[in-house]
Amino acid sequence: MSQSSPQPGRPAPRRPQDRRPDPRPDPAPGPPVAAGGRVPAQAVRASDAEREAVVERLRIASVEGRLTFEELTERTEAAYMAVTRGELEHITTDLPGMGAPGANPAPVQVKRKFSAFMGDCKERIVGRIDGPLEAVSVMGDVELDLRGAQVPTGEVIVHATAVMGDVKIIVPDGVIVELTGYAFMGDRDVTVRESGPGARVPIVRVNAHAVMGDVKIVDDEHHAPIRRALTSWWKNRGV
Repeated sequence: MSQSSPQPGRPAPRRPQDRRPDPRPDPAPGPPVAAGGRVPAQAVRASDAEREAVVERLRIASVEGRLTFEELTERTEAAYMAVTRGELEHITTDLPGMGAPGANPAPVQVKRKFSAFMGDCKERIVGRIDGPLEAVSVMGDVELDLRGAQVPTGEVIVHATAVMGDVKIIVPDGVIVELTGYAFMGDRDVTVRESGPGARVPIVRVNAHAVMGDVKIVDDEHHAPIRRALTSWWKNRGV
């Protein structure tokens, strides 16, 4: 069979061009530009010195009883993760300015030793911690919740002893936990989310001794995951 030739006066059919995606990536979007070609003040990138200044402001607010240990930890972590000045301003928007008159310190936490002998002891610390805490469990359970405490120094020291019992310490999300001590036929366990390297976040130092017992340090995320998930679902159900 002979191949047909194009008729005169009609263009020959063309093969469709192979449209391949442009390998060059799209340029990254720049910061928003205000009228006059200037970047808005809130969109300017924050410096390390500005982040440290906000962290110090948060520490002072904690000393004055304006922030709990949990709030101090959350905002400190957010300050180190902030990219712009606007994000830093948002962290301290409900705090007084640096030139405002100082407030009286939060009430001190008078009770520092928590014991359970063949029983249970659950305490939620809400006062100002200015010294070490002690938790002793002998054939019982001790639970210390530090999330609502006032921590002026950003550091909490706990001496925990569990003899055929359990000691559980609940800390805010994002804190650094340092665990020392020993375990004899028992366990010492830390279940917290690790914070970013180099961040000057609050710290909890636990000197734990477990003899046929357990000493556990957990953050809010791991304390009650099911209840936390249900609470989050309830808050966001209408979104």
